[in-house]
Amino acid sequence: MKLSIETGTSSLLATVNNLLAEQGIKSYLVGGFIRDALLKRETADIDIALAADALKIAPGIADALGGRFVRLDEANKMGRVVVEKKAPSGGRWQLDFSAFEGSIEQDLGRRDFTIDAMAVDLGELTKDDIQLIDPFNGRADLKDKIIRAVSGTVFSSDAARLLRAVRLAAELGFTIDSQTEALVKRHALLIAGVAGERVREELLRLLAVPDSGWLLPYLDELGLLTAIFPGMAGTKGVGQPKEHFWNVFDHSLKTVAAVDFILHQGSWEYYSEQALAAVPWSEVLARHFARPVSSGSTRRSLLKLAALLHDVAKPQTKALTEDGRTRFLGHDKEGAAIAADILERLRFSGKEVKLVEIVIKYHMRPGQMSQEGLPTRRAIYRYFRDCGEAGIDTLFLSLADHLATRGPNLNLAGWQEHACLVEYVLNQHAEQEKLVAPAKLVSGHDLINVFNMKPGPRMGQLLEAVREAQASGEVSIREEALAYVRKRLETEAVNNYG
Repeated sequence: MKLSIETGTSSLLATVNNLLAEQGIKSYLVGGFIRDALLKRETADIDIALAADALKIAPGIADALGGRFVRLDEANKMGRVVVEKKAPSGGRWQLDFSAFEGSIEQDLGRRDFTIDAMAVDLGELTKDDIQLIDPFNGRADLKDKIIRAVSGTVFSSDAARLLRAVRLAAELGFTIDSQTEALVKRHALLIAGVAGERVREELLRLLAVPDSGWLLPYLDELGLLTAIFPGMAGTKGVGQPKEHFWNVFDHSLKTVAAVDFILHQGSWEYYSEQALAAVPWSEVLARHFARPVSSGSTRRSLLKLAALLHDVAKPQTKALTEDGRTRFLGHDKEGAAIAADILERLRFSGKEVKLVEIVIKYHMRPGQMSQEGLPTRRAIYRYFRDCGEAGIDTLFLSLADHLATRGPNLNLAGWQEHACLVEYVLNQHAEQEKLVAPAKLVSGHDLINVFNMKPGPRMGQLLEAVREAQASGEVSIREEALAYVRKRLETEAVNNYG
């Protein structure tokens, strides 16, 4: 048997083998690396099992490779070595070393899925015919595209594997076998006890999968979705105004699928060709949503998370008006706070939490910028002032929300009008960015020297007013800005005197 291993990785592993052989340490390549090599998928994540204390051995390997050692798990003696790749390829290798006692077959029996329970003696990599150690028929399941648990205790021993089963199925295009699926359902609630960091990592990898509209309903079917997001359970069956085709829960899941669709990453079952043609798109926008936010997350994956949670506060804000209309007053702001709490519990970074929080808080704002016709330049400026870096993301959530509201009842004319508004706002914002990019027309020193003002909140308010006037095209040079300030001060003096 031959393994498909990239030349640089093969050279690295040969060096590691020599270092371990010099110490008389038996070692095996295991897990996902073997799986991906058999699938001919390139990977920089390498798992190596040692018949030794990995925490004692790995630091020396890191030093010899010019890498960095990270202590992963003291109890299970697991350590990581991170090695940067040389230019021009870039990137890095991540070697995870674990200790095992007894035979390698016994170690494989403690792993999660059969396709990850295969091993190869590290010393055999240079041979023409490599012997695959495969006690659970993982290679057959790999061929049949099946995710199968190694034993009935895989999830009770490590509940993070519940999400990992779905994530692997999604990434590889595999199917979870029926017995393993039943095990997931039986142990689903255990996911609530998994460390937030591990749940976050699996969630982000799930959300990174393109065309993932089926994933969240499947997670719900398995009992995992509401175990991770308990607040979502309350949205099930909650009715909405007649404009909505789905209840709150189903609408939320459909909004995630709609995000993938409008970001050119997935499909949509209703009026897809006409709907997508109306959505503004460019290489600049594609790069924006592909941009990393924190480790493992991108703007696209976080927008999908915001889409899932954007209506989480609707159950507690639902009310009927005197004329019998259903309203959800304040659900945007309450939902933002709930989402922030959820993401903090799951150990998302402050930057990630803030982005999702702002998108949810202002997801109604794009439709409120203008009561009739296109919004004013001033309204657009204020929108981006409040939304900051999340302004573009919030506009696209509003589009996804629109699709997931109407569903098969989409009015194409209304949709095209919404898409045109978003494109207009994006274009106007780009122009405003050019207008306010140069140095400020006036500064705090100007307000002190020219108008004898004292430092304080009022000075900040005036400087922001000038910036807003500059963005809207009312002022463009210093003299106009000073005249603008003078007029505002005079008007305030008259009003105060009156």
